[in-house]
Amino acid sequence: MKHIRSVTIDLDGTLLDTAPDIGAAANAMLVELGHPPYPLATITEFVGLGIPHLVSRCLPDLDESGRAEAMKIFRRHYAVENGRLSRPYAGVLDALTAFRQAGIPMAVVTNKATAFTDPLLQITKLATWFEFAISGDTLPQKKPHPDQLLHACERFGTIPQENLHLGDSMTDAAAARAAGCPVLLVSYGYDGGEPVQNVDCDGIVGSLLDAARRVI
Repeated sequence: MKHIRSVTIDLDGTLLDTAPDIGAAANAMLVELGHPPYPLATITEFVGLGIPHLVSRCLPDLDESGRAEAMKIFRRHYAVENGRLSRPYAGVLDALTAFRQAGIPMAVVTNKATAFTDPLLQITKLATWFEFAISGDTLPQKKPHPDQLLHACERFGTIPQENLHLGDSMTDAAAARAAGCPVLLVSYGYDGGEPVQNVDCDGIVGSLLDAARRVI
């Protein structure tokens, strides 16, 4: 992968372990609506496709108006919890340093809403590492649709074949394949119940630093 000229990185489950904050907000939503809380491991399986998907998995029997109300409640709680317990995974800061020293620009591509992406990157002190962030509501479509990655390549001035995408799930791999970007998946993170070993990708790495070493 020595031809790589830009890197896009998923946020939840790849850069940051955000499950404790998401779980706290989701369970606060459930309790407020009169439902029992879920174990954190269960909620973690719902992470990766944005708030509507998370709420629908937590509360599958709600109608459209009920889901809309539940999403408002979740957002209210998550605005308080966002970034409180989230931490970078091992190797993340070393990888970001390596990419920067090699002159390879980086961006975040996430399905998380902008209202939570930007504060989270600021709170965890990761914002300064990235040229920009593309969130789940930046464009009409989000991962696994390729548009976010194609938009990132346009902003970088690179072609998809030169942009390495780093993620943690089938959603990331599908978006990268559709965009024509090479993709590496981390062995940790939030796989949505589909182990990354079963996913079509260009490799599985134990840390983002391992990914950086393949490029630099």
